[in-house]
Amino acid sequence: MSPKEKQIQPFLKSLPQNIFSGFVVSLIALPLGLGLAMASDAPPIAGIITAVVGGIIVSIFGGSNVTITGPGNGLVGVLIVAITTLGLSGTYAAIVVSGVMLMALGFLRLGRISDFFPSSAIQGMLAAIGLIILGKQFHIMLGHKIVRDNNLAYLLEIPHTIYQSFHHTDVSLTYAAIAGVASLGIMIIYPKLRNKYLQMIPAPMWIVLLSIGFSYYCELVLGVHNLIHPDYMIHDIPKVNQIIADIHLPDFSGISGFLFWDSVVSLALIASIESLLSIKAVDKLDPLKRRSNVNKDIKALGLATIASGFLGGLNVVTVIARSSVNVNNGGSNRSANFFHAFFLVVFIVLFSTQLTRIPLPALMAILVFTGYKLASPLNAKEILLIGKEQFIIFLVTLSVTLTVGLISGILMGVLVTLIIHMFIKRNFGFFFRYLFVPNVLMFKEEEDKEDSYFISVKHFCTFLNYYKLKNKLEAIPETADVILDFSMCEFVDHTTMESLNNYQDLFSKKGGNFDITGLDMHNTDSVHPFALRRVLPVAKMLRDPNFTKRQKLLKEIAAQYLLNYYSRKRKEVEFLEHFNYFTTKQVHHICNQLSNIETGIHVFDVEYSEGEFIAKEVIRSTMLHIKPQCNIPTFTLDKEGFIEKVYAFAGFKDIPIEDHTDFSKRFYLKGENELEIQEFFTDDLVHFFESNPYYHIESNGKGILIFKKERLAGVKELKALLDYGKRLKVCIETSSKVYSTENQV
Repeated sequence: MSPKEKQIQPFLKSLPQNIFSGFVVSLIALPLGLGLAMASDAPPIAGIITAVVGGIIVSIFGGSNVTITGPGNGLVGVLIVAITTLGLSGTYAAIVVSGVMLMALGFLRLGRISDFFPSSAIQGMLAAIGLIILGKQFHIMLGHKIVRDNNLAYLLEIPHTIYQSFHHTDVSLTYAAIAGVASLGIMIIYPKLRNKYLQMIPAPMWIVLLSIGFSYYCELVLGVHNLIHPDYMIHDIPKVNQIIADIHLPDFSGISGFLFWDSVVSLALIASIESLLSIKAVDKLDPLKRRSNVNKDIKALGLATIASGFLGGLNVVTVIARSSVNVNNGGSNRSANFFHAFFLVVFIVLFSTQLTRIPLPALMAILVFTGYKLASPLNAKEILLIGKEQFIIFLVTLSVTLTVGLISGILMGVLVTLIIHMFIKRNFGFFFRYLFVPNVLMFKEEEDKEDSYFISVKHFCTFLNYYKLKNKLEAIPETADVILDFSMCEFVDHTTMESLNNYQDLFSKKGGNFDITGLDMHNTDSVHPFALRRVLPVAKMLRDPNFTKRQKLLKEIAAQYLLNYYSRKRKEVEFLEHFNYFTTKQVHHICNQLSNIETGIHVFDVEYSEGEFIAKEVIRSTMLHIKPQCNIPTFTLDKEGFIEKVYAFAGFKDIPIEDHTDFSKRFYLKGENELEIQEFFTDDLVHFFESNPYYHIESNGKGILIFKKERLAGVKELKALLDYGKRLKVCIETSSKVYSTENQV
C-alpha cells in the first residue's frame, strides 16, 4: 500500500464521524456567528460568511488538525471602533490588509509571537475583552439599547439597566428582557445538566429553537406577529442570491491614515494571539496528541481573512469553544471544519427566513455569557493563587485595555512584567545582560536504544527568551526521555512554568518522559505549580488541610472495607491513561482515595475538564479502578440508548455477543479487537451485567474503570460502587480462566 493510500484509508474511515461532528459544531456556529457580527456593529450575515469562508479555506490549507475557525470574541471591541471610524467598507479594507499581515507573519515563521507576551498579561487582555463584550451587550439583553462614549460607561450603566428592565412601560420591551434573561439562564444551567441526550444539541441552538418556537406560538396561537418589540428582532438576513448582490466592496481610500493602520495592527495582533492560544489549547485536547503546524495555520487564516473581507465577512480566527465541541464529538481531522461550513450554508439556504424570528436579547445573552467566562472572577482568583505579582500584571493589563485600547493594554502588561521581574530579582541589569546570551544547551544521548535528551538552562528563563528553550523542545519527539535542568538558572517565570507543564502532559500521553530538575533550591511565594521560581535560601512549609465531614465518612468506610485512605490531592494519574473516556479530557488530580494494592481496588474522586479556556467545564466525579489478576481486552461497555444508535451512523460499531440477544439490545459494547472481546464476555460475565445496575465500564487492557454519574458520589452510592466493583472483579477472574490460558499459550 502506497503512503498516499495509507493516508486516504484512515481519512475515509473517519469521514462519518467528522461529518457528524461538523454538523454539531454548526449548531453552535450559527447563533454565535450572528451574535458576534451584530455585537461588532456588522451585518448579521457577516458572521456566517466568516465561518463559511474560514471553514473551507483553512480546512484545505491549514496546519492544525481539529480546530474550527470563524469570527472571534476578541475582535468585537476592535471592530466596533473600526466600523465607527472607518465605516463598513473601510473596515472591510482593514480586514483584508490585516489578513495580508497575518500571511506575512506565517511566511516569516512568526507563529511563536504569542510566546513573547506574559501569560498573565494575555489573561488580563482577554478578561478586558470579556468585559467589553459583556458591558455592551448586557443592555441589549435586557431590552435597553444605549450608546456611550467608552467601555467603562457601558459597565457603569449596568445597574440602571437592571432597574430599567423592571420598569418598562412598553410590554414588548419587557418580553424582550424576559427572552434575554431566559436565554442567559439556559447558557448557565445547561452545561450542568450532564444528560447525554440533551447534550446532543448545544445550548445556543436550544436558544435558537425555543426562540423560533415562541415566534410561531405568537403567530399561530395568539394571532400576533411577535410579543417582542420589533427593534429587538433580527432583520435583514438576505437569501443566498442577495448576499452576493449586497456585498460591500472594501474601500482602500483611507489606507494612508493613522486610524486605518491602527485598526489593521489591532485586528492582526488580536487575531493572531487569539488563534495561537486556541491552537495551543486544542492541541492538548487532540486524542492523537498531534502538534499543529502553527505557521502554516497562520498563513491559512490570513488567506481566509483576505477572502472573507472581500466577501463581506470579518477576520477569520481559530475559536476555542467550537474546536472543543468538535473534539468532544469525534472530530479527528480538518474535514470537520469543512463540514461545519457546509452545514452553515445549508442552514442559510433553507432557513434564512426563520432566523429573523430570533430576538436580539437571546443572541446577546449568549455573548454576555461568553464575556463573563472570559472575565470570570474565578480566572482572577486563579491568577492571584499563582502569585500576587501575576495579579498585578493581570489588573494593569485589564485596566489599560479597558480604558485605552488593546495594543496599549498588552504593551503595558509586558512593561509591568519586566519591572516586576527586575524588582523581584533586585538586579535591574540582570535580564538585559543575559537576554541575548545563549542560555539553552541540549545533548542527545543513547540509552537502551532509546533517545534520551538532556537540556540545561542558564541565567533566566522568562517570556523574553522562552522561545530559545521552546525551539529545542519542539525538535524532540514526544516519545523520548527528556531531563530539563534548571540548577544553573536563577529565575523562571510563570509563563515558562505553565508552558512546561503542557509539555509534561504531552510527553506523558505520547509515551515519553519529561522530568524537570534543579528547582530544589528555588522558592516561590505561592504553592501553585505555575508560580514564578527564583533562587532563595529558605523554603516554606505546607500544612495539611482539615478534613471535611465527607472525608471523615470516607475514612470510616475505608476502615470498614479494609482499605487505606488518602485525602491529599495526587497529580500522578498514569493509571487513567489510555482509557477512552479521558482521551479528550484533561485530568487535574485525584483525591480522597480508598485503595488496597493487594486486592487491586481503588476508589477516588477525580477532577477533570472538558474543553479549554472559555469552553472549559470542570467536572468532579467518583470512580472505581480495579485491576483483575487475569488478561483483559480493551473495551467500553455502556447502557444502550438513542445516542448510541446515532453513533452507529457515525461509524461506531456495537459488538454483538452470540446467544445473548437481550444483552446486545440493552448494552452498547465497542472495542478494536471484536473476536477477543467476544471470547472475554463469557456467559457468567454477561449474566452479571444483566442482573446488576448499569455502570459505565471501560478497560484499557490493564485495568477497568467504573462509574455511574458525572458527579461526586454520596456515601451510599460509594458503598454500592465498591460492592459492585469487588463482585465484578471476582466474576472476571473466575470466568476468564479459559480466556487467560488461551492468551498465555
